[in-house]
Amino acid sequence: MNLIGMGSFGSVYRGIIGDGKLIAVKVLNLQHRGASKSFMAECAALKIIRHRNLVKAVVYEFTGNKSLDEWLHPVTSEDAEPRHLNLLQRLNITIDVVYALEYLHNNCQPPIVHYDIKPSNVLLDEEFTGHVGDFGLAKLLDEKASNLSAN
Repeated sequence: MNLIGMGSFGSVYRGIIGDGKLIAVKVLNLQHRGASKSFMAECAALKIIRHRNLVKAVVYEFTGNKSLDEWLHPVTSEDAEPRHLNLLQRLNITIDVVYALEYLHNNCQPPIVHYDIKPSNVLLDEEFTGHVGDFGLAKLLDEKASNLSAN
């Protein structure tokens, strides 16, 4: 099965595009109230962000080590090797998330507030670099709100 995970507004599946690159495809549940508004918010945020620790598209890049949540709270079966993140990996992932948030708050015009930072929205690539994803609840700050927070 290619199901990677489920969120509040839909499911994410593993996919392959024409050149063989692995991707994650988010499929919205349009029966869920607020799904289309969430999708529009995600598109608005994603069109202005460019950072190595932020997921880059609505069709997400595939991150081979799944989410931080799956590493912090693994569901173990008897035949599976237990998985653990060491302290250095945890610190580096935390720093990646901080860099991503610092970029969203201080380097985007207008600034973006993610509003849904949690371990299941931090995706880990093959080198365990953290990438913040799921911008469905993100808000673009208007200029007035941005100036108020600076004061």
